[in-house]
Amino acid sequence: MSEKILVVDDEKEIADLVSLYLENENFTVYKYYTAQEALECIRREPLDLAILDVMLPDIDGFQICRNIREEHTYPVIMLTAKGEELDKITGLTLGADDYITKPFRPLELVARVKAQLRRYKRYNPGNDMEKEEDILIHSGLVLNIRTHECTLNEKALSLTPTEFSILRILCQNKGNVVSAEELFHQIWGDEYFDKSNNSITVHIRHLREKMGDSFEEPKYIKTVWGCGYKIEK
Repeated sequence: MSEKILVVDDEKEIADLVSLYLENENFTVYKYYTAQEALECIRREPLDLAILDVMLPDIDGFQICRNIREEHTYPVIMLTAKGEELDKITGLTLGADDYITKPFRPLELVARVKAQLRRYKRYNPGNDMEKEEDILIHSGLVLNIRTHECTLNEKALSLTPTEFSILRILCQNKGNVVSAEELFHQIWGDEYFDKSNNSITVHIRHLREKMGDSFEEPKYIKTVWGCGYKIEK
């Protein structure tokens, strides 16, 4: 069964082009030009991924992302205007997993969609898993790799696929520093990294907020300046 992807963009040419490329890859696409139609689809359909334009005429893509994150953990990719760094940071903070800047190459977007779906399916129940430790435990933090569930002091944490992946990588490398570049490569692949990219920084900040972790005196995720991040043994 093909994965179901929501595409929302009020620029008809972009929405049609993205849909065409995704359908050529055998994805099932739900395409809309307004946020209201998209929200109805989100309530109605079991989706696997959403591609949201930030600028929409009725409700912006940020609000759609908020609505998705209230009930769903599937990946969200934001489409942002060229040079709008604040849009990227806002989207990531609200729970988006990736962003792509307009104008973009459709094949690059398709590649990112596939990468997000691979990662999401890998950590969701009911899918074939690679052989690895199913449960990671550290100081009240418990990650279940198979079910993609995370608890802290027995309270559930609602994490996006990207946040879960960052926490998993840090826990699996407990005691060692993992650079932002290495985290980026493990999550998104080699193609999209550049030194000015602050995606990891934003996701780490969001993780700390959800975990109630202090930036100044963190109990869990520590910043090693100039090197990366680590979770102490």
